[in-house]
Amino acid sequence: MKNLTNEQKEFLLSTIRDVPDFPKPGIVFKDITTLLNNASAFTMLMEHLEERYKEKNIDFVAGIESRGFIFGAALATRLGIGFVPVRKKGKLPYTTISEKYALEYGVDEIEIHIDAFRGEGKRVLLIDDLIATGGTAQAAAKLIQKTGQELVEACFIINLKFLNGEEKLKKLTNIYSVLEIA
Repeated sequence: MKNLTNEQKEFLLSTIRDVPDFPKPGIVFKDITTLLNNASAFTMLMEHLEERYKEKNIDFVAGIESRGFIFGAALATRLGIGFVPVRKKGKLPYTTISEKYALEYGVDEIEIHIDAFRGEGKRVLLIDDLIATGGTAQAAAKLIQKTGQELVEACFIINLKFLNGEEKLKKLTNIYSVLEIA
C-alpha cells in the first residue's frame, strides 16, 4: 500500500478551510467542503483510500452522519461494495438498532437499520471526516459490533490528536487517519 507523502498531506491540509468560532466560540471548525470542491484533492484522497482498502476484503463501508456519508459512499462505490449510513436517531424509516453516547452537555444517539449489513459476520470499515473527542465514533463502532459484524478499521480524514478521541476508539478497532493535527 502506498502511503501519502508529506507533500501530498500538506496539499490536502491546505485545501481544508479553518472556520474560527464555529459552531461556538473557541472552536476552530475544519471545513472539508473546500477539499471536496477541489477535484485534484478529492481525487487524490479517494485514490489513496481505495488503494489502502481494496485488498482488505471489506463487505461494507459505514459512514457517520453527515460528512462520513460523502467519503463513505464515494469509497464504497470505488470498492464495489455496499454503503451503510450511521444516522442520528429518528432519521431512518425502518426498524433500527441504536447506541447512545455522551456529549459535552447531555447524551445523543445514533442508529442503523437492523438489517443494514444483510446478516452477521460482515467485514465493515467505519469512516468519518474527523475524529475529535471520539464519542460518536465509539458509539458507531459499538453499534456495528452489536449487529454481529467485524469492524476492520475506523478511518478518519482528519484526526485532532490533541483531543485524544482515538483513545476511546482504539480499544474497539484499528484506527487510520489520513491527516493528523497535533
